[in-house]
Amino acid sequence: EERKISLAPHCGSNPPILDPESGGGHVEKLADFNTYVSGSPECKHAVLLASDVYDAGFYAVVPDFFNGEPYDPNNPDRPKDAWMKDHSPEKGFEDAKLMIDALKSKGFSSIGAAGFCWGAKAVVELTKAELIQAAVILHPSYVTVADIK
Repeated sequence: EERKISLAPHCGSNPPILDPESGGGHVEKLADFNTYVSGSPECKHAVLLASDVYDAGFYAVVPDFFNGEPYDPNNPDRPKDAWMKDHSPEKGFEDAKLMIDALKSKGFSSIGAAGFCWGAKAVVELTKAELIQAAVILHPSYVTVADIK
């Protein structure tokens, strides 16, 4: 049986605007696509975020849980162990709970979360605490088999 997939009527009604004045990155042509990029061009690791529809009726938030201090392996003044004391996955979970509370106070009743690497642990903890209705984890760090069970 052939299954047809249809998009909600509001999909595509609010396309994103690639604004080079917003965020920490910029818009450039990459493989002939207008692409928002952020990070050091010297880095040899990249993440491609692929989206199937524009906003799909969701309100998206991307908080800076590191408070402007992402881990920098080239900073001898902040080795990983020292950085992790201030930015542990457990703190990420506590901060994410604050975001969930803030979203609920704005009237959002259904909340999903996606976590990459370090953020996966926070998302797993949100799921275990039944604070979100959908979870996606990619390249999870600090996640255990017990967490998944």
